[in-house]
Amino acid sequence: MNEALARPAVVSRISDLIGYTPLLELCRTETGSRLLLKLEMYNPTGSAKIRMARAMIDAAEQNGTLRPGGRIIESTSGNTGLGLAVLAAERGYTFTAVVDNHAAADKLRGMKALGTELVYVVDDGTEELATAAREELAEEMARGQDNTVFTEQHNNPANGVGYFPVAHELHQALGGNIHVLIGAVGTGGMLCGTARELRKLHPDFTTIGVEPKGSIAFGGPAHDYYQSGTGTPEGAEIGALVDFDLIDEGAKVGDVEAFATARAVARTGLLIGGSAGGVVYEALTRLSSLPPDTTMVALVNDGGEKYMDTVFNDDWMHARNLIDLAIEGEIDEKITKLRRI
Repeated sequence: MNEALARPAVVSRISDLIGYTPLLELCRTETGSRLLLKLEMYNPTGSAKIRMARAMIDAAEQNGTLRPGGRIIESTSGNTGLGLAVLAAERGYTFTAVVDNHAAADKLRGMKALGTELVYVVDDGTEELATAAREELAEEMARGQDNTVFTEQHNNPANGVGYFPVAHELHQALGGNIHVLIGAVGTGGMLCGTARELRKLHPDFTTIGVEPKGSIAFGGPAHDYYQSGTGTPEGAEIGALVDFDLIDEGAKVGDVEAFATARAVARTGLLIGGSAGGVVYEALTRLSSLPPDTTMVALVNDGGEKYMDTVFNDDWMHARNLIDLAIEGEIDEKITKLRRI
């Protein structure tokens, strides 16, 4: 990374460690096209979403809805909640996370360890993704309460603003040499926030959004999916931050392919999360057909350490028919071939 964007040698708050995440070249083609991964797991809490957690809290403080001793409420599948938990601990707020059992267990444990109050929208042990119900409950809990803010990540403009620094980090590292930006679409904050700011720095690149098959942002059919922290399930509204004017192409990746990619990438020495696996799968699918000397940057939202009970657990994967060794083998072969060039 450019020295102009360098983290101080000594910091006094965990949130001072946000940003300045590295770029890793995963592979390149014979024609010089390369796939770079923006490794957001090197943020505190191991995820990009602490960036927007900080931005949302900053905005709430600035507009006066959150004051000393206040309470933060958010509906979360885990990573946003972890980020908010850190900010709440630093700034002396109480944080309540409205969750379901679709979230990775380690994310829930992590929030609790950081002092978060967990409120389950359903507590019957089912793994159903309950985004709409979570958001309704979070909004209800905050309604009429003094010095209490529902950060409402899916519709909070500060979410996107929190990712503006990603664009500047990419520009500092690569200048105008960014031809394709690809990332997951959940709230839309990371991909669209990064793309919006990056277009101010140089407008000539393609933005590709990736969601799980079963998600509805890029059309149906809708069905359940296991990729965590991404997509828009049936019954949930597409967030206001999903700006289709900023997304040139939308793609869908199934759970099997996403998780197979995460497992294959792990065998290169890098652990990435399941939804990041979907992004990398789509990037690898496109890489060899790109024009010579193309630079594709994939936004990797989080690492794989939180998915040891799921994506990297053979028993869990087999029980849900999510393992396809043939697909894993194909991805292994593709990565190995391109890394040798």
